[in-house]
Amino acid sequence: MAGERAVEAVVIGAGPAGLTAALALSALGTEAAISALHDTPAHDAADRRTTALLPGSIELLKNLSVWGSCASAGAPLEGVRIIDDRGGLIRAPQVLFRAQELGLASLGVNIPNAALNAALRAAARGAAGLQWLPPSAVATVTPGENAVAITLAEGSIVQARLAVAADGRNSIARGAAGIATRSWSYPQIAIVTTFGHTRGHANITTEFHRRAGPLTTVPLPGDTSSLVWVETPSEARRLASLDDRAFLAELEARLQGLLGRLGDVTPRATYPLSGLRALRLAQNRVALVGESAHVFPPIGAQGLNLGLRDAACLAECLSEARARGQDIGGPATLDAYHDARSVDVLSRTLSVDLLNRSLLTDFLPVQMARGLGLHLIAGIGPLRRLLMHGGLGAPGALPRLMQPGAIGPGLDGARRAGQVGIH
Repeated sequence: MAGERAVEAVVIGAGPAGLTAALALSALGTEAAISALHDTPAHDAADRRTTALLPGSIELLKNLSVWGSCASAGAPLEGVRIIDDRGGLIRAPQVLFRAQELGLASLGVNIPNAALNAALRAAARGAAGLQWLPPSAVATVTPGENAVAITLAEGSIVQARLAVAADGRNSIARGAAGIATRSWSYPQIAIVTTFGHTRGHANITTEFHRRAGPLTTVPLPGDTSSLVWVETPSEARRLASLDDRAFLAELEARLQGLLGRLGDVTPRATYPLSGLRALRLAQNRVALVGESAHVFPPIGAQGLNLGLRDAACLAECLSEARARGQDIGGPATLDAYHDARSVDVLSRTLSVDLLNRSLLTDFLPVQMARGLGLHLIAGIGPLRRLLMHGGLGAPGALPRLMQPGAIGPGLDGARRAGQVGIH
């Protein structure tokens, strides 16, 4: 037996949501430890996806001293263009959402996951009061009345007031807490890659709404873009098997000349699309963040941004519980976290699911409603700006760590005063 230790909170998983949660907890005074199977830069670099970070997420990374290490790898997103490419009887007009309509320089920044993961890991390695457990799989998570025990495969046991489940859609911690889920699948596979092009993207994301699903190009620095191309499983497998030249020829045809001639495509990855929603976000000394709580298709830049809001909100709930002298893993604290996040998670899940399914159906009334909606959005500025505000924010006020300049003497003091473990 490798021994036993105690800490206030253990974050299980070191993906971007887990690392952000650990940093946010530490920033607001909770003593935390990270448990992860993989702990190598090579594992981070293997993620070829990119993430369109919204303004609140960027402010969170700034406040956690992460953004300065990775900002140069990203490209600003000054607008989002939607093109109806379903080829149906009713063709909706092109819609362009511009940041300047809201008085903003950009709607966010698109950044490679590898760069973001590396910056988060470096920050977590250097954070005072943030421990790393030995790289090992979690064997068991056992909630108890006063603590939760995390047993690692290498033999050590960690006792904590709270386990933060950031271990993905098949979360061991979520199962141990008895949290039920609803899951579903789509007849779609996403192809993910990056590519170069001869025509500039003007920092505009473009979504082609097609019968099989969206084809989305998102700006990267220079004349480079990331691609999320959703297709039927058979077509996705065919496209993924093509050599680079043939793949780029097919993509160029789908883009209808939008980005000129294409080249320099990176190796492609494929991801079957599915959805999942946890029916509780916290229970039995386990709190869920990221894909342990919610999974949905890569539409509208919502997935990781939702997970980062989870992380910031959980840290704030724990900080407030500590200030009241409450147990950070107790029912009152976990209920507060669930109540704070449930509306945002449910509304985003339902809206993304509805949009994706509206592309897959040929039911005429649905297509008429969708077309009318895009006509209204294109022609009515206040409605368009209202939707933009909704896409960038969340119901209610953002957690303080997602607001500009949140880190200051107050949070530094909380960090210094908060290093108390289980005794």
